[in-house]
Amino acid sequence: MEFFRILDRVDSTNNYAMAAIHEGMAKHGMAWFAREQQAGKGQRGKQWHSLPGQNITMSIVLEPPVLFHSRSFLFNAMVAVACHDFFSRYINQDLKIKWPNDLYVRDRKAGGILIENIYQGKTWKWAVVGTGININQLEFPELQNRATSIGKETGIFYDVTVVAENLYEKILEDCTEAATGFRGKIMEAYNQHLFRAGEKVKLRKQNMVFETTILGVNDTGQLLTTDTIERSFEFGEVEWVL
Repeated sequence: MEFFRILDRVDSTNNYAMAAIHEGMAKHGMAWFAREQQAGKGQRGKQWHSLPGQNITMSIVLEPPVLFHSRSFLFNAMVAVACHDFFSRYINQDLKIKWPNDLYVRDRKAGGILIENIYQGKTWKWAVVGTGININQLEFPELQNRATSIGKETGIFYDVTVVAENLYEKILEDCTEAATGFRGKIMEAYNQHLFRAGEKVKLRKQNMVFETTILGVNDTGQLLTTDTIERSFEFGEVEWVL
């Protein structure tokens, strides 16, 4: 597969993809999958740790369809739904999308998505879609049993490179469909699979922990909840207390 590149070792596949863009070497649909990633990147500057050869650590360079340019969260949601739908073929045990774009099985993290964007002026030129998905890893000591993997949940272990290629094809396919008008269904699907939707949860805002019920997520990416009043939160404004 010409656009699907395999790296033995890299600091971060997102960094590698970003460098390819800045050097003028990237094209829409190029992907880099690493057997070992030494400094993986997660949301809000956190590191993503993965045992060598056990999980998907991959970044895809995409030109965001024009339909998404005024609603960038819809692009994030499209990728999250593509990942959810792909892995629901392997595991159907309560697989959910945790706002904004993690994959959870029950209360344990199975993967995360990090999208980094490049603009020229006000024009959104590139999106680097980083996916870190736990496939065969069984132990996550640094996360104190707050993580899981497809293999751990199902007892079936997979060729990680083959699964990564198939996930790459699924994300590329959904991006192409979105460019031709798939957009209207994205938030419906995202909210259908939303983690803890309709449930009372605990969130932390600054030093205050409070209970509220998850209503959904709107197409600008705000988390909508209700308790004594209806609330909306931007990403980074609150943290989950699980």
